[in-house]
Amino acid sequence: MKPELINPLTLAYLGDAVFEVYVREYLIVEKNILKPDALAKESVNYVSARAHASFMHAALENNWLTEDEVAIYKRGRNAKPKHQNKNVNVLDHNQSSGFECLIGHLYLLGQHERIDEIFEYFKEFVGETK
Repeated sequence: MKPELINPLTLAYLGDAVFEVYVREYLIVEKNILKPDALAKESVNYVSARAHASFMHAALENNWLTEDEVAIYKRGRNAKPKHQNKNVNVLDHNQSSGFECLIGHLYLLGQHERIDEIFEYFKEFVGETK
């Protein structure tokens, strides 16, 4: 399957799910958060549109992504959804979609090590912004 032929919002849909698994595993296994209510509260720091948008700003500023990854991010960011979430800033939503598109793209290519690297940057970023 060629991710470049898939609708970027479909890649974002997949990337959202993949990233959610990374976050849940991290919170449970590494941070040892075991209570569902605490997991839900903590996960917001990792899976919200605002968190993704803020991370992407830092990732671009710090050159954490390759040129190809930036192009994939922009493809997802620039895709226009049919419906907009009323509770999320449009800019944050679009940047979050770009981030999720990148994760979905990498996942379909089997580049799990690269997703691991990006997640490490993400964890450091979230730790710095708390």
